Amino acid sequence: MEVVKRTRMSPEDRRAQLLELGARMLAERPLEQISVEEIADQAGVSRGLLFHYFASKHDFHLAIVRHAGADMLVHTEPDPALEPIEMLRTAVAAYVDYVSDNRNTYVSLLRGSASGDEEMREEFERTRAAMADRIIAYLPRVGITPDARAALAVRGWIAFVEEATISWLRDARITREELIDLHVAALPAVTLGASAAAALLQ
Repeated sequence: MEVVKRTRMSPEDRRAQLLELGARMLAERPLEQISVEEIADQAGVSRGLLFHYFASKHDFHLAIVRHAGADMLVHTEPDPALEPIEMLRTAVAAYVDYVSDNRNTYVSLLRGSASGDEEMREEFERTRAAMADRIIAYLPRVGITPDARAALAVRGWIAFVEEATISWLRDARITREELIDLHVAALPAVTLGASAAAALLQ
């Protein structure tokens, strides 16, 4: 990356710039290898100024993870104007495309050493919970009561999607469309059962 000339920014813009630089670097290397010195050089600021916005290197890394999770949620937001299954398919396609375009970041966050850190795990959990909550909110549109069983099924589906997508990124033995079909079919199957799911997907 090219070192940029220092420019005057508002505190909000400077913090956003540092996070964006961290997110870009995360696409190239594991989180633990992101250096605050290198980020400061890229931003054209002193290391001390970076720590004005983030209390420590760990705090900065945590903010990068939070930023990456929020970015993924924005890019995979369902379109409520669509019919339920088409809404699901569109959101799943956006998810697959997002993680394909950001595969190093995605794999690093889910499979990297950061997952052993309690605060990092809490951030991963917060992102997953947000994904689950917005899916559960739309379940009544397909006749599914959003009870404890459905909530558990949705969380299991998210874990399945994460694992299947990582495996696909490493060894794509099926097409993108087949992967999307797999993900879409799996959600009603785990929440409704095979026969009801088949009727819904027709």
